[in-house]
Amino acid sequence: MNNFIIKAENLKKSFNGEFVVKGIDLQVPYGGCFGLLGPNGAGKTTTLRMILGQSPLSGGDLEVLGLNVPTHARQIRKDIGIVPQLDNLDPDFTVAENLEVYAGFFSLSGPALQHRIRELLKFVELSEKADVRINQLSGGMKRRLSIARALVNEPSLLVLDEPTTGLDPQVRHLIWGRLRELKNSGTTLLLTTHFMEEAERLCDDIVIMDHGVILSQGHPKQLIKNHVEPEVVEIHGEMDALPGILTEQDIYRVEIVGETIYYFTDAPGEIIRRVEDKPKVHYLHRPANLEDVFLRLTGREMRET
Repeated sequence: MNNFIIKAENLKKSFNGEFVVKGIDLQVPYGGCFGLLGPNGAGKTTTLRMILGQSPLSGGDLEVLGLNVPTHARQIRKDIGIVPQLDNLDPDFTVAENLEVYAGFFSLSGPALQHRIRELLKFVELSEKADVRINQLSGGMKRRLSIARALVNEPSLLVLDEPTTGLDPQVRHLIWGRLRELKNSGTTLLLTTHFMEEAERLCDDIVIMDHGVILSQGHPKQLIKNHVEPEVVEIHGEMDALPGILTEQDIYRVEIVGETIYYFTDAPGEIIRRVEDKPKVHYLHRPANLEDVFLRLTGREMRET
């Protein structure tokens, strides 16, 4: 067995003669959390579908769990758990029945399965909801049940497609904690998300891609160090109240987005001194983060597709 749970070389995918994944290389090690990030239309969802054996390759080589895709796609899926972007739980069944029915796809049944279901419901804090129907659950409960369902077959690889979109902070932090537990237990996580804080908190390695190619890869802290200055000052308000906009490009990197000015720097003191006593000017001083990297690499323009 090689050292990678996912290994892709020159992976390509085309639709109607146009390549949307343009010969990327991926090496995802066993264990840990690997993030696949990109704006809408970047090619990440297509890449994910190829990894899951849901879309045929147009070129290149792909191995998952040491097996060739698509030759062994069905065998591979037996050892993968999938948390889809949109919950697709069966409303006709209770919480426990949803897990039982899904387990049937893996030929799981009997006392061992019932024990597994009790463990999973405890893990996602839904033990008291075992006999409740799906339409009586909150959005956060449904998301936690989707995670439990994806773990029924004790997968080596858990794929999570935007797992906390639309959830309140309490539920989001609960899910993050459970995902860390899974990672620490040896389960490999493959995460796609538009929530950069989520990726920064969970991922050990991240690929940022756009227009079908990989733009950069590394640990979140390394990506920040490589691509942006360490500190950011955001300023907005009545700019006429300032004696002039700071644009010393040799000291600060400046981005103007709408009515907000972003100063990227390793020496924010002068900027703060110029604005802190101006009552009509508001500023925020913060460390640079993964979102700054993402926007610098992929741009700030809206993506509708």
